[in-house]
Amino acid sequence: MKIRAAVLRQMQLPQPYADSRPFSIEEVDLDPPGDQELLIRIHAAGLCHSDLSTVNGDRPRSMPMILGHEAAGEVVECGAHVTDLAPGDHVVLVFAPRCGGCAPCIEGRPGLCEPGQQANGAGTLLGGHLRLHRNGERIYHHIGVSAFAEYAVVNRGSAVKVPTHLPYEQAALFGCAVLTGVGAVVNTAKVQPGARVAVIGLGGVGLNAVLGAQLAGASDVIAIDVHEDKLALARTLGATRTYHAASPTLIADVKDQTHGGVDFAFEMAGATAALETAYRITRRGGTTVTASLPHPDSRWPMSPTNLVAEERTLKGSYIGSCVASRDVPRFIQLFEQGRLPVTALLSERLTLDQINEGFDRLAGGHTVRQIIAMNG
Repeated sequence: MKIRAAVLRQMQLPQPYADSRPFSIEEVDLDPPGDQELLIRIHAAGLCHSDLSTVNGDRPRSMPMILGHEAAGEVVECGAHVTDLAPGDHVVLVFAPRCGGCAPCIEGRPGLCEPGQQANGAGTLLGGHLRLHRNGERIYHHIGVSAFAEYAVVNRGSAVKVPTHLPYEQAALFGCAVLTGVGAVVNTAKVQPGARVAVIGLGGVGLNAVLGAQLAGASDVIAIDVHEDKLALARTLGATRTYHAASPTLIADVKDQTHGGVDFAFEMAGATAALETAYRITRRGGTTVTASLPHPDSRWPMSPTNLVAEERTLKGSYIGSCVASRDVPRFIQLFEQGRLPVTALLSERLTLDQINEGFDRLAGGHTVRQIIAMNG
């Protein structure tokens, strides 16, 4: 079938993207779903920093590619051997496809699925298939989803069924921002009631970590960013203290106010300097968690002696250590109970034709979550 999509053909074009136009709106061909695959009509797709990391070259991928990994839509057609979904079902799409049979999947860590990781790195669907092309030219899939398009073919393991009454623009948030931010707090770190928490970087993922800390019962939730508007938003979401990230006394101030440092520090800014700050404001015996993905060549010197002598823990968190089929429904339930007010993070509603301008806003740091309403 013919679909309209935003195709990225070249990384590292200069800003402003409104002028360089890294995304071109094209008509491309989408093949029918194969075995264990789904045809999804995309209704809403979020602009995430992980997409920007491909646009600016921090996360190099095969070109040309249709980006977009945080999305919600409707099942249109089921491929062979898909028996638990049907046309008309609403789904959230998840960027970490799961095979169900590798060691991480069996251990209950599907975000680390080995065939899924290989497929994502190759720009294919799980199983190595490419369903996108134009005039004989192959077009690569973006981490199993490719949601900046009217329709997408995805593996069954990339979709989670959600209630039909949930608006698509809200549902899309649960495919990445909520899973990664809230999941880092409740799954990766397992924050306990009364803990002192700091979050550095208040994009969609970081602000969801603030919400997750509130949900977990943290007694002190410190929010750190360079943008005053995001610090103000964090305060409305329950942050008990806010600090400007560029303050020369930031580390000393946080350690003084928390009597030696926080129990858990979450780095969500995508910069090694932010990770170093997160580590330095973590108390002796505390845990530092990072869920961001800076350029692969980024390095941060750390003292092993400090790690050992202070019994520190430094952890990575990918997709919030979530089991999507378990955590998407339970996070949606918490949202509907008013305990995860994620709609406060919605910034602007865009059309597909406004995608380049949307990435300018994202790169400038002056927006939280922009949503493309794909079908009107």
